[in-house]
Amino acid sequence: MKINDKINNLRSLMRERGIKAYIIPTYDSHQSEYIADYYKARVWISGFTGSAGTVVVTEDEAILWADGRYWIQAENEISGSEIKLYKMGVPGVPNYIEWLRDNLNREDAVGFDGKIFPQSDYRQLEESLKNKDIKFVEEYDLVGELWTDRPALPSSKAFVLDVKYAGKTAKEKIDEVREEMNKKEVDYFLLGSLDDIAWVYNIRGNDVACNPVIISYALISKDKALLFVDKAKIDNEAEAYLKENGVEIEEYDRVIDYVRNIEKESKVFLDPSRINRWLYKGIPESCEIVEGTNITTDLKAKKNSVEIENQKKAYIKDGLALVKFFYWLDKNVGNEKITEVSAAEKLEEFRREQEGFIEPSFDTIAAYKENAAMMHYKAEEGKSNYELEREGMFLVDSGGQYLEGTTDITRTIVLGPITEEEKKDFTLTLKGHINLISARFLYGSTGTHLDALSRYPLWQEGLDYKCGTGHGIGYLLNVHEGPHRISTVLNDVKLEKGMVVTIEPGVYKAGKHGIRIENVAVVEDDIETEHGGKFMKFEVLSYVPIDLEAVDVNMLTDKERQWLNDYHEMVYNKLSPYLDDEEKAWLKNETRRI
Repeated sequence: MKINDKINNLRSLMRERGIKAYIIPTYDSHQSEYIADYYKARVWISGFTGSAGTVVVTEDEAILWADGRYWIQAENEISGSEIKLYKMGVPGVPNYIEWLRDNLNREDAVGFDGKIFPQSDYRQLEESLKNKDIKFVEEYDLVGELWTDRPALPSSKAFVLDVKYAGKTAKEKIDEVREEMNKKEVDYFLLGSLDDIAWVYNIRGNDVACNPVIISYALISKDKALLFVDKAKIDNEAEAYLKENGVEIEEYDRVIDYVRNIEKESKVFLDPSRINRWLYKGIPESCEIVEGTNITTDLKAKKNSVEIENQKKAYIKDGLALVKFFYWLDKNVGNEKITEVSAAEKLEEFRREQEGFIEPSFDTIAAYKENAAMMHYKAEEGKSNYELEREGMFLVDSGGQYLEGTTDITRTIVLGPITEEEKKDFTLTLKGHINLISARFLYGSTGTHLDALSRYPLWQEGLDYKCGTGHGIGYLLNVHEGPHRISTVLNDVKLEKGMVVTIEPGVYKAGKHGIRIENVAVVEDDIETEHGGKFMKFEVLSYVPIDLEAVDVNMLTDKERQWLNDYHEMVYNKLSPYLDDEEKAWLKNETRRI
């Protein structure tokens, strides 16, 4: 069925229900960033496959809102349909809530599926439209009614993450949660976010591609810890572990019954951005709802010493896979047909050779030449799938899920002759990367305070990148994890010891090239002085060479050269013991001193 036909069928359902505007966000029932195929209603209705975006359909309009990572991709994928692209973040372009405010009439009805719509978004919608007496119709999944070949809900089995990987038992984590609940003086903690639930109960699964989680809810009180999940997913081992750690298992659909029966006048803590409107409405009116970032989000952001040591092992494995891959590319590009898709598949093969590897941590971005200008480009057979040649640059952003942790790394490599502009942009990106990753910063600094350090060399040349500089990473969990981040977007979360974060500046020029250099680092204590106080630093966790063929050495300061030489020495020392003689010789050249 064509996109325009789907939209017109949706309009017919909207007219039947008296709905003037219908919102289709990119959410599942747990407000996950990456979602199971069952929940990809926005993809089905619009054809846009990016991981973020919102569609609004009215009688006369169909609009997609997408951020700067996806503008090129979105324009390509909605081409030929009636859908218009609104570029989020561009001055003068309203967001979808502002657009609804400006285009709806008094007492119109706005529809959405309350089981996937976050309470925080509902509140913004309600506040923005309050002067128009708008009616909200929350009970219909209209796209689901039309989607006849909708995939089934996932049914993967849960598995227990052993304490030798997690560092703490589920009981210890639940006790930590209850300590925080006592500080907040709350009786219940309601959890909908899958990564938080997986972390606190030390369980993992495969319900969402690349995100080792199980679709579930959790409710923790002072004396009970409940897991609401399809019981068919819990085998004997997982059941025994959960019970041993004080966790009671209930069927997934029973969560609403438990929520509706929370004792009157209790205090319930939740994160409104990670709880859907349907569940929020189920909390008894007599209860006091206390809102904030999930307790578990703050706790799991600071990795314990066992997790950090394991992550170092994971990055050695990941570095080996990437070095073997880049060595293979170097020997074979131009001698056999290698495409963006087949290159990504080959990289996964090298990762699968590593002990403890489970799956990729996200869809590999393997982008050649101008395709790399699309930050979240995905090559696909029959759509866009360049063949690699002995010229230009190739960007590979990829990661893996290992028992020892989650990895994420980007390298832009030279396949053959490149332009002076490409070399300059690469070197500017490298300077920005070094400027931030080698920084000493005052304790109490946030990612917002530090973001400009990576952009400064680019800004001096009139360049910028329209995305954040870094994000937190989970431990065998989501590759994007809060609450901390490094971005121009205001963030008040202090960078604390144990927080793991990416540092990934870039240059993206549509129709020309895209460059990104990404390493992962952990925040560590640095020095404490009488007159300055406590200072922090980043310790690099990822070990993969940075392509010296793309570096204009004359643009680097002595300090930057020293950092690069020291980093490459570390890469060689960490990885060379596991390589054969030919690979070792290749890596020695790739990490040579400059």
